[in-house]
Amino acid sequence: MELHHGAFMEKFTLLPSSSGQLPLSGLSFAVKDIFDVEGLVTGFGNPDWARTHLKAKSTAPVILALLKAGATCVGKTIMDEMAYSINGENIHYGTPRNPCAADRIPGGSSSGSAVAVGANIVDFSLGTDTGGSVRVPAAFCKIYGIRPSHGIVSVDGVIPMAQSFDTVGWFARDPAILKRIGNVLLPPLDANLTNSKSIIIAEDCFKLLNIPIDRVKQILVKSIEKSFGGQVIKYRNLGEYIEINVPNLKHFMSQSGHAKEYSVPSLIALSSAMRILQRYEFKVNHGEWVSSTKPELGPGLKERIWEAVSSNDDKVDICKSVMTEFRDALTSFLGDSDILAIPTVPGPPPKLQTATSSLETFRSRAFSLLSIAGVSGFCQVSIPLGLYDDLPVSVSLLAKHGSDMVLLNLVETLSGTLEEQIDADQGCESNKI
Repeated sequence: MELHHGAFMEKFTLLPSSSGQLPLSGLSFAVKDIFDVEGLVTGFGNPDWARTHLKAKSTAPVILALLKAGATCVGKTIMDEMAYSINGENIHYGTPRNPCAADRIPGGSSSGSAVAVGANIVDFSLGTDTGGSVRVPAAFCKIYGIRPSHGIVSVDGVIPMAQSFDTVGWFARDPAILKRIGNVLLPPLDANLTNSKSIIIAEDCFKLLNIPIDRVKQILVKSIEKSFGGQVIKYRNLGEYIEINVPNLKHFMSQSGHAKEYSVPSLIALSSAMRILQRYEFKVNHGEWVSSTKPELGPGLKERIWEAVSSNDDKVDICKSVMTEFRDALTSFLGDSDILAIPTVPGPPPKLQTATSSLETFRSRAFSLLSIAGVSGFCQVSIPLGLYDDLPVSVSLLAKHGSDMVLLNLVETLSGTLEEQIDADQGCESNKI
C-alpha cells in the first residue's frame, strides 16, 4: 500500500479496446471509485454503500472512450465518502498520502486519483468535481487538474452527487497530456472560438490568499507578459461586478456587516447559494439511502451528510435563479474570449486531521473561489506553481462554457514560461513544477 501512497481501492487492468497507434497509446490511468466498471461494485467511498449495492452491469462511457483511445486502466482510487468533502481523508480505507507533504491532506474528494498522478504511479487519472473535488486535490498535490464545462463530458455511469454541478474531470503532471485527454473526451475545438484576447486578473480574489500574493500573482503575470506581452493583462474586481449584476444574490448576503478577516461578500453569498442547491440535490439523490441504512460516516462528513438529508427546499428556486444570473453575468464579464485568473485555493494544504472549526476561514475562502466555476458551469484548469515554504502553490485559469480546448491550449502554451518564472523565483531545482 505504501508503494502506491495509499491511493488505490483495488488494482486491476483494463487493456485498450483498440490496437495500433492511438491518441493515448502507452498511457496508464486510474479512476475514482465513483465510476462504474463492469463486474465491480462502485463503492462511493463508503463500505456500507458498497455492501448495499450490486456490481455494475456496464462500464462508464468516459472510461470506455479512454480505453478505445489506447490508454490502460490500472485500478480504482480512494475518495471521500459520498464525494462530500474537499479534504481527501477517509477513515474506512485510509487517507492517500500527499506526495508533496506527507503531513498534509491530499485534498478531496478525488484524493486517490490526484495522489496516483502526483506520486508518478499513473500518467493521468479521472476524478469528479462538484464543489471542487478535482481542483482542490490538483492544487494540493502540485499537478494539473481540469474541471470541464458543465454537461460537456458524459456523467453516465458515474454516481451523482448534485447534478447541477457534477462534472467529470482529470489530472495530469504534464499539460500536454492534460490536453491529449481533452482531445479524446471533449468536443472538437469550435472554429468560431478565438484565442483569448485578454487575461483578467481578479484582484480581490488574490487577496483571499494566506501566502504572499506576489508569490502566486507575479509568477503568472510575468509568464503572461513573456508569452503574449503585457497588453493582454487586465486587472478587475470580480466581487463588485457580481454584486451589481446578480440581483438574486441579495438573498444570501450576510447581514452582519463586518468580517473578521478579508473576504469577498458576493462570493461568500455565491458559495452559500451553491451549497444550498448541492445539499438539496444530494438529499434527492441519496437521502432515502442514508436515512434507511444509517451508514457509518467519518467525522465532519457525518455532520455534513446528515445536514443535507435533513435540509428543506427553501431558497432552491432562488439558487437556480442565481445560477442563471451568474452565468449570464460572468459571460458578459469575460466577453467573447477573455480568460479569468484566480487562485485555485486560498493557500497550501492544511495539516491532516485538522479540526473542522480551525478550517472555517480556509473553507469559506476556498468555496468563495471554487463557486465561480461551480455556479457558472465554466471550465477551469488548476496549474501548479511549484512550492512556497515547501508546500504546493497553484493558480487557476477559467474560460467561458464550451471553451475547454481553448483553455487547455493556453495552459500548455504558458507552461514553459511558468516553469522559467518559478525557477527564477525560487532558484531551486527541487521546486520545479
